[in-house]
Amino acid sequence: MEKKTINMISQATSVKGQGVGSAYMEQVRLVKEGLSDKFDVFENAKMTADITHYHTINPSFYINRKRRCKNGTSVCYVHMLPSTVDDSLNLPKPARAVFYKYMIKFYSSMEHLVVVNPYFIDALEEYGIPREKVTYIPNYVDTDKFHPVSPEKKAYIRKKLNIPEDKFTVMCAGQLQTRKGIFDFAECAERLPDVQFVWAGGFSFGRITDGYDEIQKLLKNHPKNIKFLGIVDRENMNKVYNAADVMFLPSFEELFPMTILEAMCVNIPILLRDLPIYNNILFDFYYREDGADGFVKEIEKLRDDKEYYKKGCLNAKRGNEFYEKKHVLKMWDDFYSSILK
Repeated sequence: MEKKTINMISQATSVKGQGVGSAYMEQVRLVKEGLSDKFDVFENAKMTADITHYHTINPSFYINRKRRCKNGTSVCYVHMLPSTVDDSLNLPKPARAVFYKYMIKFYSSMEHLVVVNPYFIDALEEYGIPREKVTYIPNYVDTDKFHPVSPEKKAYIRKKLNIPEDKFTVMCAGQLQTRKGIFDFAECAERLPDVQFVWAGGFSFGRITDGYDEIQKLLKNHPKNIKFLGIVDRENMNKVYNAADVMFLPSFEELFPMTILEAMCVNIPILLRDLPIYNNILFDFYYREDGADGFVKEIEKLRDDKEYYKKGCLNAKRGNEFYEKKHVLKMWDDFYSSILK
């Protein structure tokens, strides 16, 4: 049977330290390696393919979409909605209104949409996009790249990061934004001075980041037990996760963070804010709380209760197994095959 062509269109990797870039690299690698018997996969090629799969919504992509897709079908991966941008970037109101209108126009122009969280099928429908047009396929992380390391390697990593070997360590990975819960993170550190806190991530979008000025003040004057690593190259993130005892993401707004999947691969407990959006994707794979008081109590329990900590590790491991390669690859295979028909 003649192989079909997929052209992956993206500028996601042009900005360091954002989850969309990680999701793009993982999805492309998964399809290239796992479905090579059915599809020839290209990236940003100047061609008309059987499937043109957009991962970002750059204006130049919108302008050229009809030419690119004239002999095939179009797909867009929905990584953001106006609500998530609202809490991430501090844009002037006129610019924000234009951008949101354009975003929905881009999605509406596609024949098919893929969301990483079923929660957003309803959200897209509220913008006038038929739910029949939308398919849910979760993010995926390669366990060859993210995995637990030996106790000896963990001790070595901590030494390189200047983290005491015996210090209970809580880490977060994400952009420095107000919506990521950075101020709750800092408050927890202040109230738990005997715990080491680590934040991997920076200002991927510079001064237009929401809360930029306030976060800059925090970076200059923060609890001594917080270590800010800045933007870490993805190939080094497995080490950072393995240096931690707990992955703590106090975000107020998310889709399906790649950082959670990556930390699950390392099999450390996951502590998140109690958001409805996680219910249908993370099930009971994580611990949840709401606000600094709850977070502090949960971190103390994870530190002091060995059985509770062990249960958190097993939960994360189950989460990792649930989103394993074979399962997600079959979803992409079924989806691509169905839209070609």
